[in-house]
Amino acid sequence: MPPLALTLGEPAGIGPDLTLQAWAQRFALKLPPFLTIGDPGVFQGRARALGLDVAVEPATPDSAAAMFPHALPVLATGHPVTAAPGRPDASSAPAARAAIEAAVALVRAGRARAVVTNPIAKSVMYQAGFAFPGHTEFLAALAADGGPAPGKPPRAVMMIWSAVLAVVPVTIHIPLAEVPRRLTRDLIVETATITARDLAARFGIARPRLAIAGLNPHAGEAGTLGREDEDIVRPAVAALRAAGIDARGPLPADTLFHPAARATYDVVLGMYHDQVLAPAKALAFDTAVNVTLGLPFVRTSPDHGTAFELAGTGHASPSSLIAALRLAHRLATPSP
Repeated sequence: MPPLALTLGEPAGIGPDLTLQAWAQRFALKLPPFLTIGDPGVFQGRARALGLDVAVEPATPDSAAAMFPHALPVLATGHPVTAAPGRPDASSAPAARAAIEAAVALVRAGRARAVVTNPIAKSVMYQAGFAFPGHTEFLAALAADGGPAPGKPPRAVMMIWSAVLAVVPVTIHIPLAEVPRRLTRDLIVETATITARDLAARFGIARPRLAIAGLNPHAGEAGTLGREDEDIVRPAVAALRAAGIDARGPLPADTLFHPAARATYDVVLGMYHDQVLAPAKALAFDTAVNVTLGLPFVRTSPDHGTAFELAGTGHASPSSLIAALRLAHRLATPSP
């Protein structure tokens, strides 16, 4: 069985630490084999800094699984890294980007089962000309036929998943002031349709239950606290129900996340980023996983950033990366 493809992420961040810590627990946690993609020197140097006895060996997708029990298998991209822990430099962005491109190419060629991405620093990537808002949009571009330039990228949807709560923001990394202008009935319908489809196809939920949060407090109070919920969200929910999707809303966001409410749905769709990511991280900060829906391959990632201040200290928790590896394995393994 091919390995999972795990990217380097921002080399000056905690990604290398988490990778080494996860591999060190491979037997105790029964982790699936993964092939790390990046500069082997980064992992060798970080293992020394952390005091970890980890053998780092060059590998290919074909040799990774057999090597995994006794060494961390690393596929070099040819982009050496000079960035020190906590101090990204000009080598960070090309190395991080090359690892993502290589991971997607391996999955599309059937040589890896899924993509698991360590966190990148978007500010560092932007300085090197990175033209995408983040991982999600770049992965969608890579999924288009021929790579980032030709072809129409699939519509990618970000879901934060944990055992206690799954959420999807309809609008993602935009200023809050722009949300009412960007929010449309069609955007909600498209996002929800992709979410329902992938929950059925990949998570095995035969008829996913979608709770659709309102934009305004109390879901707009019948239009007295803003017309968006009546004019945009409610018609979107009606269209989803007409299409056979089990959707409810608009629902007041302030009562959606207590235990009794969570028992009534499989996922919450919120109208903006913090509306749903704040409760998801409050409930499952160490175990939440970022899952990209709508792609022709499985992609997961830890639900946190690069944490430059923790890089090389040994104080970063690998829990979210471990959860991302396990979920990628689950989603990429055919049902018996």
